[in-house]
This record gives sequence, C-alpha cells and structure tokens, in this order.
Amino acid sequence: MRLIKQNFERDGSGFVTLFPEEPEDMWYAYNLIRPNDLLRASAIRRVTTESSTGSTSSTRVHTTLTIRVASLDFDPQSSQLHVSGRIAEETKFTKVGQYHTLDLELQRNFTLEKDGEEAWDSVARGIIKESCDPVKSADVWAVVMQEGLANLAVLTGARTVLRQRIEVSIPRKRGGRASDHDKGLEKFFQTTLDTLLRQIDLTESKPILLASPGFTASSFQKYILDTAIRTGNKSLMAQKANLVVVHSSSGHLHSLNEVLQTPEVNARLKDTQYAREGKLMDDFMTLLRKDDGRAWYGPNEVEKAVEKGAVGRGGGVLLISNALFRAQDVAIRRRWVRLADKVRDIEGGEVRTLSSEHESGKRLDGLGGIAAILTFPLGDLDDDGSELEIPNENGNDLRV
Repeated sequence: MRLIKQNFERDGSGFVTLFPEEPEDMWYAYNLIRPNDLLRASAIRRVTTESSTGSTSSTRVHTTLTIRVASLDFDPQSSQLHVSGRIAEETKFTKVGQYHTLDLELQRNFTLEKDGEEAWDSVARGIIKESCDPVKSADVWAVVMQEGLANLAVLTGARTVLRQRIEVSIPRKRGGRASDHDKGLEKFFQTTLDTLLRQIDLTESKPILLASPGFTASSFQKYILDTAIRTGNKSLMAQKANLVVVHSSSGHLHSLNEVLQTPEVNARLKDTQYAREGKLMDDFMTLLRKDDGRAWYGPNEVEKAVEKGAVGRGGGVLLISNALFRAQDVAIRRRWVRLADKVRDIEGGEVRTLSSEHESGKRLDGLGGIAAILTFPLGDLDDDGSELEIPNENGNDLRV
C-alpha cells in the first residue's frame, strides 16, 4: 500500500488517500474501513437517459463517487473488497441518497474520511503504518499434502490464504500392480508442481514449506528437483535452498498450525510476523497450563489485570484479536482501543494484534479474542458473568 496523502485533525477526524498495490492491501483496507465512514473511489455506474422522443437508452459510465459506508464484503480467496452505501455527494450522473457498491481495485486510489471524536484512533493509524511499511514480512508458501491431496497456501504478514486444493485419485498398491500406484503418484506430483509454478514467482527467494505425514513431502521435494534437472529449469533448481520438508499429521490445511510450531520452521521463519505471534500464543498456553496466575483470558479478567498494573513493563503482553476492532458498535471498539493504548502508552507493556486469518489469531478467537501474559501472578480474576462481543463474518456482534 502506498500512502498518497493524509490529514488528521486534533479531534481525531480527517482523511487519508491510499493506493493499493497488491492483493494483501485489500485485507488492510477491509480492517480500516468502518460503517459510517465516507469512501471516495472510482466507479462504474449504469445511467439511463431519455431522448426528446421518449425513448430511453442505458450506458455504463466511469465516474468517481463518494458513499457513506453501510456494509463491507471481503472475499479472502480472491482478495476482492466490495463496499456498499448511499451516495453522499451529488454528481452529474447520481443524486444524494442513491445506493451504490464500490469495488475497490488495485492500482487505483481511494480516499477514506472518518469524522467524529477519536475516529482515527491508534488502531486505525497503526493499520495505515503497517500496510504502508515497505519492509513487511515476505510471503511464505506452504504445500500441506498426503497421497492424493494437496493444499497450497500462502502466508503473509496478516493472513493465511488457501490458494488451491488439489485432489488426484491414486490407485492402491495391490499384488503386482505397484506400477499403477507409482503412475498415479507421479501424476499427483506433476499436477501439484504445475499448480505451484502457476502461483509463485521463481525470481523471488521465499521459503516453500512441504509438509506431510510419512514420506510424501520428501518424495515431492525429490520430484521437484528431478524435474528441474530434466527440463533444465535453472530458476526452479535455484529454489532448492528454499524447500523445507517437515512432518504434519495430515494433508489438510488445519495441520499447518502444527507445522509452524516445529523447530526447523521456527528457525527458518523466526523473523516473520506470524512466527512471532505463534510463539507468543505458545508461551501463553504454556503459562496457562502451569496455572500459576500469569496467564489470563477473557474481557473482564484481562481488564482487571491491566487495572492492577500486571500487563506492563518487564514482560507484560496484551494479545487481542483484530476481530474486536471490527465491531460496528463504536463504544465496543473504543473500549478495546483504549485498553490497548493504556497497556502500550501508560503501562509500557507490549500489545500484539493477532489476525483472525492466521492460525495464531484463530486460537486466540477460541479464547474469546483477548488474553494477557502478566508480569506478576494474580488470582481471583475469574468472573462467570463476563461477556464479550465479537463481530462475526457477517458484521454482526456475537456475545461470548
């Protein structure tokens, strides 16, 4: 994402103009745009005109529209973002109050304006800073597989995206018909490699995780290198150092979580955002199992810990799901923004916002979306009456 222009007022209102350059930027835009914001972007509008004779004609015109955001629809697979609302500024082709859906596009500016007190809070500004950071963690590719099944995924700084699921029928080894199994396995490897090559850029040097139960991943690695030698593909052979073979319990995508916890993968990916977040979740779960009062989760429990100064300097960490910041209720969002600000700016602790599209974020969502590692143990923070509202994928608030 490229920052074109920004102007923030002292009361927290203002606007920003951004230029999305890659699909990942649409995920950041989805987390940045909220209902009641003003969004200005290029659009295609169907316009009906009537001639002097009474006949009508319909044409599609390119224009720029400003809408008051009512809802958002984000497709994580295609990284497409559709923003719907009522037109807020009259144009030659439209009137105020008409309904329109803007499809944000790559390589086209959009301007987002937020009005009201604390509209551009620390979380929103943090999203802009992170999305426009030119040294964001590089992508990592992963192929989680077993015989006949492969899940091709890409891991970015904010998301884990399934790009392709591959299924090929492989005959079983029976009697003297092992050749049928070998041919089926070779076809499976060829299909998987062809799919992988359509997705990755061989000119870039990024880790490619190959994970499977048994020896399927190591056999696939050998197939890749043999293919590179046979075809004289130097670019593919140059990826040899990037291929990392690890064990997984199955070829399904959920096994990626255990893959990311293995020592060899952690050593390779130690500087990436999701590896650091995964380690924090592992540390939290370890403390939780010890039950020594240094790990707490839940809204009221964590807020009490912060009030007691236990999430501050010396190792205090607040883990919070970005789903909490997508709450449509401004008061709910402000509650968590202020808590994060207090931990970071007043207590001196660390605040980590985990993406609900990563495995670490999903684990945190399973705990209610908020947790904390304390600098000193506390007891009696439990409150059975605590409730937490988490926006679901439809934008509605659910109580936990």
